[in-house]
Amino acid sequence: MEKTRQKYLQNWLKSQQTHIKQEVKRNVALASVSAVVLVGQVYCFAQILQALIMDHQDRQSLVVYFIGLLLGFVLRAGILWWRERLGFQAGRKIRNEVRRNILQKIDAVGPATLNNKPVGSWATIALEQVENLHNFYARYLPQQTLSVIVAIVVLIAVFPLNWAAGLILFLTAPLIPLFMILVGMAAADSSQKNMDVLAKLSGQFLDRLRGLETLILFNKTAEQTAHIEQSTEDFRETTMDVLKKAFLSSAVLEFFTSISIALMAVYFGFSYLGQMNFGSYGTAVSLFAGFFCLTLAPEFYQPLRDLGTYYHDRAAGIGAADVIVDFLETDFVTAQQGVSAQKTDQLLNALNQPHTPRGVAILARDLVVLSPQGQALTKPLNFHLAPNTLTALVGQSGAGKTSLVNTLLGFLAYEGSLTINGIELRELQMPAWRNLIAWVGQNPLLLAGTIKSNLLLGNPNASDAMLEDALRKAQAWEFSEKLGLDRKISDYGSGLSVGQAQRLAVARALLRQSHLLLLDEPTASLDAYSETQVLKALQQLGEVQTTLMITHRIEDLKQCEQILVMRGGEIVQQGHFADLAQAGFFAELLAQRKEDIQ
Repeated sequence: MEKTRQKYLQNWLKSQQTHIKQEVKRNVALASVSAVVLVGQVYCFAQILQALIMDHQDRQSLVVYFIGLLLGFVLRAGILWWRERLGFQAGRKIRNEVRRNILQKIDAVGPATLNNKPVGSWATIALEQVENLHNFYARYLPQQTLSVIVAIVVLIAVFPLNWAAGLILFLTAPLIPLFMILVGMAAADSSQKNMDVLAKLSGQFLDRLRGLETLILFNKTAEQTAHIEQSTEDFRETTMDVLKKAFLSSAVLEFFTSISIALMAVYFGFSYLGQMNFGSYGTAVSLFAGFFCLTLAPEFYQPLRDLGTYYHDRAAGIGAADVIVDFLETDFVTAQQGVSAQKTDQLLNALNQPHTPRGVAILARDLVVLSPQGQALTKPLNFHLAPNTLTALVGQSGAGKTSLVNTLLGFLAYEGSLTINGIELRELQMPAWRNLIAWVGQNPLLLAGTIKSNLLLGNPNASDAMLEDALRKAQAWEFSEKLGLDRKISDYGSGLSVGQAQRLAVARALLRQSHLLLLDEPTASLDAYSETQVLKALQQLGEVQTTLMITHRIEDLKQCEQILVMRGGEIVQQGHFADLAQAGFFAELLAQRKEDIQ
C-alpha cells in the first residue's frame, strides 16, 4: 500500500473519533491519574526501602507508606478496569457507526450493485472488516496517549532527583517508536493482503456452500474443495506473515527496552561504586534515588512496549479501513436524485382520493436504464402502463427486462423520463414508493420464522380470513393447512419445496394490497395446474392495480391488456396478443416456445 494511501486511511480513522469524544477524554484523564498514582506508589516503595535498609527506621513509622503502596495497587487496578471498559464502549460505538454507514450505502446503491460481488465479500466488509476496527479505537489510540502521558510524568519525577537517569530515559525513548514504525509499515502491507485473501475466501466459501447441491450433482465437489483448500492455504500464509511481523516488532521493542534499562542500571551501579560522580546535582546517589529511578524505568518503557504490541491493531485497522473507505467513497449512480417529500406526499394523497384508480399510471419517454457505474443498460424505451391493467414483459435472457424492473423498484438510475402519475420517479422518496409495490421474484426470500410471519410481511394487519383467501388464490392453502401456519421455516424457505416457497411468495404479494405489482417469472417453479390457477389470480388482481409481469410462458398472455417485447435492450414491439402473434419478433418467440413444448 502506498504511503499516501496509508496516511489518508489513518486520517480517516482518526476523523471517526468525533463519535467518541467523551470516551477519549475520560480515557486520557484516567491515564493521567494512573500515571501520577504510579509515581506515588514507587515513591512509597523507595521510601520504605531507604528507611529500612539505610536509615534503620522502625517499621511502625512507615505505616503511612505501606498504606499508600496498597492504595496505589487498588487505585491503578480500578482505573485499568475503567479504562478497558471505556475502550470497549468506544470501539463498540465506532463499529455501530461504521456499520450504519455501510448499511446506508448498501441501501442507497441497492441489490443491483451488490450482485456484482459474491455475497461473502459484502458479509466480510460489514462483519470482519468492521470488527478489525475495534482494537484500533479500544487499544491502539488510547495507548498512544498513555505512552506520552506516562513518559512526561516519569521524566518530571526523575529529573529533579537525577538528571543523568532522566537523560538516559529521554534519549533512548525515541528509539522504540522509531523501530516500531519501521516494522509496522511492513505489517500494514501484510495485514492488507491478509484482508483481501480473507474476503476472497469468505465469498468463495459462502457461494460454494449455497450451490452445494449443484456441485454434488455435477460431481464437482472434489475440484471445488481443492480450490477452497488452496484459498485457505493462501490465507494461512498471509496470516503467518502478519504474525511474523508482529513477533519481530515485539522482539525489537524488548531488545531496546532491555538495553535502555541496562544502561541505567550500569550508571547507578558505577555511581554506588564511586566510579561516577555526576547526575545527582553534586550530592551522593542515595538508595532511594537509585531504586526510585530503576523501578520507574520499566514503567517508563512499558506503555511504549504495549503500544508496540498494539501496533498490529493499527495495521489491521488500516487494512480494514482500506476496504471500507473504498466502498463508502465509491460514487455509484443511484436512483435517489432530487428527492422531494412534497412530490411524494402529492402522489400518496392522490392515490388515497375516493374514486381514484388504485393502480398507478406509468409513462416512460426515452428511458435509458443506467448501471451503478453509469453505463447504459438499455436503449431509449417508450411505453405506457395504464392504471389497473396487466402488462406482460417478454424477451430472451439479457434483453433488459430485469434492468427495467429494477429501475421501477428504484434500484437503478435512469436517464430520460419515467413518471408515476405524472411525477418523476427519481423525485420520490424510495421507501415511500416501495411501500406501494408488491414484488415476486424468481427466487423468493423467506425469512426464518413461521409461515404466518412470512405472509404477514405483505400485510401485518391481515386477518386469518385474508390469509386463507390469499393462500387459496396462490394455490398454497392445501399444503399450508397441512403444515400449519405456525410451522417453523428457516431462511430461504428451507424445509419447503421451491414451488411451495414460490406460492407463499405469491400469496404474500396478494396480501400486500399494493398499487403496483411486479412479477419476475412468478410461476417458474409451479406445475401446470398450479401455474394456470395462479395466473388467473394474478389476472384478477391486475383489475384493481397496475401489474407488470416478466414471463416466458407467452402462450398464456391472451388476457393481458398489453405486451411489451424486448430484444437487445429495446422495446421492439408492443400491443395485444392477437396483433403481435401475426408477425415480428413476438411471433418468432411464440413459434419457438411451441417447438420447445412439443
